[in-house]
Amino acid sequence: LCLICFSCSLFAEGNQALHAVPDKPLAPDFILKDINGKQHHLSHYRGQNVIVSFWATWCPPCRFEMPSMERARSKLQDSGVIILAIDVGEDSDTVFTFTGDYPVNFPLLMDSDSKVIEQWPVRGLPTSFILDKTGHIIYRAIGSREWDHPSLLKKLSNLP
Repeated sequence: LCLICFSCSLFAEGNQALHAVPDKPLAPDFILKDINGKQHHLSHYRGQNVIVSFWATWCPPCRFEMPSMERARSKLQDSGVIILAIDVGEDSDTVFTFTGDYPVNFPLLMDSDSKVIEQWPVRGLPTSFILDKTGHIIYRAIGSREWDHPSLLKKLSNLP
């Protein structure tokens, strides 16, 4: 199993689990720009459930899950769940080109110097974290998911 990009066993269909994070630590705060240059401060999303996903354009499982993440965003918007996808180590031109094939309507944030990912317990790409309304990490998902799978949507719609 690759430690950088989970294109092996975790890329298999049916892996929709969210794993509870012990002690529910406070998520490390960040300020990152999206591909349009708008700043996003994680703490400004307090009061909402947030999915923070670390990914890269070169990562096959990241590309695999991006369309389902967009479909989930559409289905979860009335639940108040926010998705923030943090591209690691690439530039905004690369990510912008990627959106031509994988259009999304949630913020694609740029961690071009990989400073933010160093503060989070990421073991490989993609890794996603689900934050409660107080900004604590309650779930982690390592590897790709079908974010619009009914069981996952149900869990995300009923977050505390």
